[in-house]
Amino acid sequence: MKENFDMFFRRKPTMMLVSLKRNSRMRYGSILAKEVDCTYSHAVKILQNLEILGLVIFEKKGRIKIINLTKKGKDVADAIENIQKIII
Repeated sequence: MKENFDMFFRRKPTMMLVSLKRNSRMRYGSILAKEVDCTYSHAVKILQNLEILGLVIFEKKGRIKIINLTKKGKDVADAIENIQKIII
């Protein structure tokens, strides 16, 4: 359980969730990797963990996977944004 909790207070996973929430256009792993300044393979690993936690889902369209937030993922992204507002 501690491992899941620690994940949300690391910069890259939180930036990915907030980015997915803020941008309504189609999102792929490579775009998110660029936005949060990490490698594609690192982004995929983070996204797989977020999927296991039920925060994102992948929708396959042809050869690419579109990434979407689940309701739970949107709630977590909202909470992260609220914490950012309090801190800043």
